[in-house]
Parts: sequence; C-alpha cells; structure tokens
Amino acid sequence: MDIVNIKDYFEVGPGRPFLLLAGPCVLESEELALEVAGRLKEIASRLGISYVFKASFDKANRTSLNSFRGLGLEKGLAIMARVRETIGVPVISDVHEVAQVATAAEVLDLLQIPAFLCRQTDLLLAAGRSGKPVSLKKGQFLSPWDIQHAVSKIKSTGNRNLLLIERGTMLGYNNLVVDMRAFPVLRSLGCPVIFDATHSVQLPGGAGGSSGGQRQFIPPLARAAMAAGIDGLFMEVHPDPDRALCDGPNSWPLAQLEELLSGLMAIQRAAAPFNASVGEGN
Repeated sequence: MDIVNIKDYFEVGPGRPFLLLAGPCVLESEELALEVAGRLKEIASRLGISYVFKASFDKANRTSLNSFRGLGLEKGLAIMARVRETIGVPVISDVHEVAQVATAAEVLDLLQIPAFLCRQTDLLLAAGRSGKPVSLKKGQFLSPWDIQHAVSKIKSTGNRNLLLIERGTMLGYNNLVVDMRAFPVLRSLGCPVIFDATHSVQLPGGAGGSSGGQRQFIPPLARAAMAAGIDGLFMEVHPDPDRALCDGPNSWPLAQLEELLSGLMAIQRAAAPFNASVGEGN
C-alpha cells in the first residue's frame, strides 16, 4: 500500500498514526475556523493521532439556490492560510472546477475531490498534476470496486499521494447505507482509506430544501468502520451543530468529540493486527 506524505507534517498509511480530517462543513467565519482547528489540534495531540483541518470555501452542490454556500475562493483560502499559519496544522478543502485547482494548491496541503465529481476526468487529472496529495471521495452512486478507474486517472499523473474516502452509497430515495465490505475493497486498491462518518448519516435532500441527517448513528458506524480496517476518519464537527450553516443535522458536537474518538481508538488498536495485511502488495 502507498504511504501518503503530507509534506512538512506527517505520513498516512499502515504503521503510521491514525488520521483525523475534521472541521465545520463550510467556512462560516475566520473566528470559528480558528476556534475549531485549535481545539481539534489539542484533542488529536492528546490522543496521539495526526490532524488535518477541513472546511469548504464553497459548497457548490447545495440542495437549494438559497442555501449558504460559503465564503468563496479568495476569502475562503485566506482563512485556510490563516488557520495553517496560526494553528500549525495542514488544511484541506474541496475543488469543484479545474480553474480552482492551481489557486487552491498554493494554499492547501491536500486537495479534496467531492463525491459527486469523482468521475470528472479533467478535474482528477488537474488535481493529480498539482503535486499535492489528493483526497478522493467515492461517489454515492459507485460500487467500491468502480472507484479504481478514478484512482487510475489520478495516478496516471505520477501522483501516488492519494487517500480514498468512503461516504456511503445511495439506498432508495433520500437515504445512504454503509457497506462494511467497501473498506477492504478500497484498501486493496493500494491507497489509505478514510471513513466519512458524518456524510454517511446524511439524508440527501431529506429536509425538503436541504439535506437532513441522523447524527445519532455516527458512533455505531464509526465503530464498525474501525473494526473493518481504516486509516483515518473524516468528520464534520461544529461547536453548535443545530446552528451550523451547512450540514448541521449530520455534524458531530465539538464538545463530545474527544470521548467518541477515545473509544474509537481503542477499537482501532484492537483490530489493527487483523487488518494489517489488507492492501499489501498493491
């Protein structure tokens, strides 16, 4: 399995510390970003895990035209740079268009490909050619084995710093399901695998003009994913999820995160010997 190098910070993969990518769904303000990043860095340090601050400068796929999309490319990247410099953690955000990649790569330590765009060839190639590590979300509409084609597109650029993110699969209308078989399948592609525990409990379009969510199911799904074998966890975290400007129903309360992670890390340590060989030789 490839080891992903987050330049100037740490490595991700087998034998490396567990990775947490976490933060609010969308950038709401610089103050909130700094608060969340600072507190999450402290939690990660206490638990001995690696941490990347995540937030979107633009949510281009909101359900309604009237939904809050974020602060935009210029202001959003300025805040991400401020978080990186002030808190001292790597930062990640999603890119939606080829034209955004070069500008975003000047600031971000990782580029994220949104699930809905995981088949967009030009976007994948541009992200790969940026030279930055790429975090690729498996589309809700794809089987685990079908993401291999997107992986091949990115690796064709010579960039092997690639994380795969499982975020659930569509099951009927307004619902997602997480198939635990997906984790060993994804790891067999030779990339570290991350579980998006919060988007997986989203109810897409389930609140009419916005998506709903069932955050009460985040802990059991995350526990199961830990046992199945993952290299990291992606979570949307907010001090007050019910007031979050995006994806509040499926965001986890910041005050409850350390307790949740502590239990998950115990499962990860217990399961590690059983999952160590999955993905080797790819």
